[in-house]
Amino acid sequence: MNTDSASLNRRRFLMGTAGACAVLGTGGWLWSRERPWQVFRRTSHALGSSITMSVWHRDEAAAEAALDAAFAELDLVESLMSIYRPESQLSRLNQNAALDDPHPHLVTVLEYAMAMAKETNGALDVTVQPLWELYHNAKKQNRLPSEAEVIQARALVDWRRVKITPSRLQLDGAGTAITLNGIAQGFAADAAMAVLRRAGVAHALIDAGEMNALGGKPDGAAFTVGIQHPRHADAFVSMAKLQDRCLATSGDYETRFSEDFVHHHLFDPRTGHSPTELASVSIVAPTAMAADALSTAVFVLGIERGMGLVRHTPGTDALLVSKSGRITATEGFPLNA
Repeated sequence: MNTDSASLNRRRFLMGTAGACAVLGTGGWLWSRERPWQVFRRTSHALGSSITMSVWHRDEAAAEAALDAAFAELDLVESLMSIYRPESQLSRLNQNAALDDPHPHLVTVLEYAMAMAKETNGALDVTVQPLWELYHNAKKQNRLPSEAEVIQARALVDWRRVKITPSRLQLDGAGTAITLNGIAQGFAADAAMAVLRRAGVAHALIDAGEMNALGGKPDGAAFTVGIQHPRHADAFVSMAKLQDRCLATSGDYETRFSEDFVHHHLFDPRTGHSPTELASVSIVAPTAMAADALSTAVFVLGIERGMGLVRHTPGTDALLVSKSGRITATEGFPLNA
């Protein structure tokens, strides 16, 4: 995880050519005695990432009102969890080591992060911020951090230092800091999708880096999305179909601290270094937050333990690409055959 704007796009999904055509196609007119379906699409920027929402609706005013409300929800999440905004609740928590009266959204995300940290024995740890700052600052000096520096930063990483109650958040230990990159974008997509659902939308796709599908296309077909190849920026490693599921990918290719993909933004909290086995991990899950968190955790755990975690997590599938290019996937991963 990291806090760099560019890295926040690391789970960027590119609509496949076929998928894009299919999506746009449903934006055309499906004949009906009712008003025809139209697609309403809007893009904005939040949590360091470009976010596009596509809504299929028969009523333009209703669709635009739903999009207004969904983007307002995104703005709320960003105001709470952005590490780029000094006035956000997360920034104030990191600065003061405590925060009274936290918003329920922030409590929800931190409680989920702590549960995942416990389940993965610390593979997912939102307190890796000191490692990110170390590598980021070293890169500015055209170097990698020394092992002594890594050990010093790693000593500040421990999810058990985060104390949570509904009325107060606290970070124990000097230097403890949180980044919610790797989980906040997923939560934001889920929150925005909940708003669309409450507004009566039945067909929608949110691209917040993670892909969040509400239903499928109005003609009953699933959405088709492309998963970026970890070594070829203009290619897909696979295509996937989504219908009422979410997809997130963590890869070693977006923010690198060395050109050989050895040192990058994904850290093993137990070593302070980047894991060496995998190039990318794509997770399909019932929620974008779960897909987001699991993609990072599985990347850290590696193939054997990561696939074990996926198989024990209901409603979850995975597609893993090793450093050598070998692909491993669960039987239920929704590949677009």
